[in-house]
Amino acid sequence: MPTLDILEIRKILPHRFPMLLVDRIIELDAERIVGLKNVSGNEPFFNGHFPDFPVMPGVLIVEAMAQVAGVLVLRRLEERDRKLVLLASIESAKFRRPVLPGDQLRIEMIVDKWKASVAKMHGTASVDGAVVAEATVMCKLADKPAEQPASEPAAVSQT
Repeated sequence: MPTLDILEIRKILPHRFPMLLVDRIIELDAERIVGLKNVSGNEPFFNGHFPDFPVMPGVLIVEAMAQVAGVLVLRRLEERDRKLVLLASIESAKFRRPVLPGDQLRIEMIVDKWKASVAKMHGTASVDGAVVAEATVMCKLADKPAEQPASEPAAVSQT
């Protein structure tokens, strides 16, 4: 099974620090993907969530799950540099235990339904074999906005 390191993931996903929440893909096939997120004590969200008891926010765990799903969706496309995968819905999200600094999230996403521009996937996030979160996410393909040409500086009046 192919694996993808962070450099290969960055070629697929448009996310960048601090919002890139996938460090490695360790398993990948047509209908299933497994990714890893190393949760460092240096994550910026730990400064405020919570200073005396750092916990990874559940919404970021779901975002990491959606990003792993996004790798699966975008990897299939030849024109992926012109597409975005947008999170369209979250269903049945459940959080079983806190994710703490030093944990490694193992995120497994499995395709439930796949249409031309929409993928619905169910997944789990686990730490040391224990499920910490699960959710069903729907991702929708969208065209990236065309890059706008740099505007020319306004003329300066000499009056």
